[in-house]
Amino acid sequence: MTRKRFHLFPSRLGFYPFIWLVYIILPIFNIRSETGVKLFLGYALIALFVVTYRQLYWATSTFSTWLGIQMLIIVIMSVFYNPYNLYMGFFTANFIGYFTEKRRFNIAMIVFAAVELLPLVFVWDQIKGPALIFMLPFLIIMMISPFGIRSMNQRQNLEKELDQANAQIKELIKREERMRIARDLHDTLGHTLSLITLKSQLVEKLALKDPQRAQFEAGEIQRTSRAALRQVRELVSDMRAITVAEELAGAGEILKSADIALEVEGDANLEGVSDLTQNILSLCIKEAMTNIVKHSQAEHCLIRIGVTDADVRVDIEDDGVGLKHEGDESLQGNGLKGMAERLSLIEGSLRLSPGKKGGTRLLVTVPLIVKERKEGETA
Repeated sequence: MTRKRFHLFPSRLGFYPFIWLVYIILPIFNIRSETGVKLFLGYALIALFVVTYRQLYWATSTFSTWLGIQMLIIVIMSVFYNPYNLYMGFFTANFIGYFTEKRRFNIAMIVFAAVELLPLVFVWDQIKGPALIFMLPFLIIMMISPFGIRSMNQRQNLEKELDQANAQIKELIKREERMRIARDLHDTLGHTLSLITLKSQLVEKLALKDPQRAQFEAGEIQRTSRAALRQVRELVSDMRAITVAEELAGAGEILKSADIALEVEGDANLEGVSDLTQNILSLCIKEAMTNIVKHSQAEHCLIRIGVTDADVRVDIEDDGVGLKHEGDESLQGNGLKGMAERLSLIEGSLRLSPGKKGGTRLLVTVPLIVKERKEGETA
């Protein structure tokens, strides 16, 4: 049974929550003149405030409860200790912006305004005059900031929903394309292949009884198979092939989301390279990008594209953790076996090796030979 690792704050937020904790120094500084039990209770309240701060990053159903405790601590600290402890409200203002429901947000804002303004009545003698003028801009910022934070969170949520919607659309397009291909294969090849099966059975029966008729039927099978080959090629030519240039555009977005810089050298248009070759190269690039994001811990990725009279080369290199040893060049894991199988269809190859900067290098090579050309002319 695996134990869950403890996290003080959500790892997706990085150091952001820790930076805010620096401002806890202010209330600690404000109560330094107290003594005895009051000083002890002051430190206890500040410690509890830090606990609420941590819990508000994780809480869901108890979010409002922890927020209420935090506001209560602000009231106690500002009325019974120092009015400048009202600045602790900046922590609360940040979390109020997390409310997505408008009604709950408005209620939280009303309570927060009361928490920040009502204590001023009790400590008026301490803050009137220049002190109030000094505090007023901060109080105004405190009241406005939840609206900005809420707007920013809403935008991030919308962007996330948009990404999810785009992913669903892409999946639906793929599914529809598969269904279309299945229908086309059934409609175009189903009858032809059935005819070939029947004629081959007939040839088997006539081989000894009527060799001349069997030879004629064998010729019919040959003509029918050529017709089937033409149908397949027409079907493939109608399919939507992904070009290397298009895949590189998508790769840039994937790496950008993982904070990995992409550099491309060479012409990605690959003029004169067949759609089939470009499609398979694109799938290899997609798989390589997935591996880099998931496993490499890289900061930079370089893709070199080169075309000669003999072959096309796609050289992908990152500056990540790299290979542990030469034995890691196995093609069994991380989708590399699938890449090799796809490349074998067009007599391509791939090589995995350590990169020059300590990362990983993947070299994909595809010969520019189209064996089907002569067959297509005779089909």
